[in-house]
Amino acid sequence: MLLQWRAFLSYYESKTYNIREKMKKTLVVYGSSTGTCQGIADKIGAKLGAEVVDVANLTDGQVDEAENLLLGTSTWGAGELQDDWYDGLEKLKALDLNGKTVALFGCGDSESYSDTFCGAMDEIYSALKDKGVNFVGQVSTDGYTFDDSAAVVDGKFVGLALDDINEDDKTDERIDAWLESIKSAL
Repeated sequence: MLLQWRAFLSYYESKTYNIREKMKKTLVVYGSSTGTCQGIADKIGAKLGAEVVDVANLTDGQVDEAENLLLGTSTWGAGELQDDWYDGLEKLKALDLNGKTVALFGCGDSESYSDTFCGAMDEIYSALKDKGVNFVGQVSTDGYTFDDSAAVVDGKFVGLALDDINEDDKTDERIDAWLESIKSAL
């Protein structure tokens, strides 16, 4: 049994190492007021072996060094960005993002704010779509319950939409499926 366990660990470590070695420099950036989006960002970063940074502390150098940016925000009020993202977006818009791969993820409340669910992702998408980035990670709206979202373009969310308040039982599965769908682009 011990030999089987060691063989499994050796196999797992080689696969994890190979995935990380092949993946380009990836930076997970989040804005979080209550800690929910930060927790999601930390999960994503751990699964990818990527650096995770609060958008309030984001530096030009971190963005310049990264080839992949995974950007996450919570949604407030009528589909508004998390507060720190307003300055963060200005910083990103001022930098050369041409050729970078960008994937978005957002947190929202599909019951209390059903008409603006994860709408803040659209603010990031709209601000960066003309910056020469390659967006990946659009997600079908199938399996979600909400009335409207500015983050839905051509029938899909512009990124991973999560409701960790009402559907926390679906969060890990949605993260895993999303990461699997974008991993080859990273």
